[in-house]
Amino acid sequence: MKKMGLYIHIPFCKSKCNYCNFYSYCADENEYNTYIDALISSIIAHGKTYRNRTVDTVYFGGGTPSALGTDRLNRILHAVINAFVIASDAEITFEANPTSADALDFVGLKEAGFNRISFGLQSANDNELKILGRRHTAEEAKEVIYASQNAGFDNLSLDLILCVPEQTKESLKNSIDFAASCGVQHISAYILKIEEGTPFDKIKGSLSLPTDDEQSEIYEYAVNLLEEYGYAQYEISNFAKPGFESRHNLRYWYDEEYLGLGPSAHSFIDGKRFYYPDDIKEFYANNTVFESTGGDSDEYMMLRLRLKEGLNFQQYRERFGKNVDDRIIRKASSLLPEQLVELSDDSLRLTVKGFLVSNAIIAYLLDNT
Repeated sequence: MKKMGLYIHIPFCKSKCNYCNFYSYCADENEYNTYIDALISSIIAHGKTYRNRTVDTVYFGGGTPSALGTDRLNRILHAVINAFVIASDAEITFEANPTSADALDFVGLKEAGFNRISFGLQSANDNELKILGRRHTAEEAKEVIYASQNAGFDNLSLDLILCVPEQTKESLKNSIDFAASCGVQHISAYILKIEEGTPFDKIKGSLSLPTDDEQSEIYEYAVNLLEEYGYAQYEISNFAKPGFESRHNLRYWYDEEYLGLGPSAHSFIDGKRFYYPDDIKEFYANNTVFESTGGDSDEYMMLRLRLKEGLNFQQYRERFGKNVDDRIIRKASSLLPEQLVELSDDSLRLTVKGFLVSNAIIAYLLDNT
């Protein structure tokens, strides 16, 4: 059977962080339960539609999935397992924030079928956590990480934010040292972007943010330090010990199929991209929006060039029955002197320096003019 991933969006948070533009809001216990009932009904209905596919990755994102607590998370996962054909080796992840995860029964979650956790650390420096609007301390984060490991979770990821206001190389090193010392298998390190409508957006003029050159320096420093700790970069912002790359996220970058359930969740199935609007009422009404067709050669190249392995020419030929356009190869060759790309007979990939301007490079390569 064909394989696909499943994304479950949990749109609730205990509070909104200063940088976050994901669809989420604060709600009470009654709304939690109303949403879960609707979500499970959607899971059952979609499970019938897609019984011809095997789900080999499941990802609970948000929002803050851990805010639901153990019983609700297990109830949703139980519905998923009953409704879909789940691969025996499926990667099943949920996101957790330290302030809500401290009440979780990690043993119960492991027994229910979860086998991976992505913790929102963001920083190991309490002053930076305060600036970001996080509610936990570094020490509280360490406690829940260790609690999950003691319960048997051996596939953990930590999120870090680069270029936080007031961040220095020394404070970034402290965060990376902290993450590595916790013995996690995966680290995501994202450069802070001031998103429209966020609290940071309203005060961006007063924020002490790094210049473009300083951002580049911080990013390259993070990449090198993470690699020293054995976390190999496999995507612009993602690093893992061997064999612990996020299989669910790789599905997006490999341009493979996935179904998203919940407000703001996106899907790519049968060559079509569609999504639920950023409105829980639209999800309750099961109103999806057609976004575009997907899976063409340009989209495939755009996504693959986000990966450290880059665009493999043989895999491209096998998927599309043609070679990569010579025009793209010539354009890539013109970037070699600036050390933005690496080009061989087998592949095209962006360098660390190239990742910093990846959007501009990809747009240049795919521009038909």
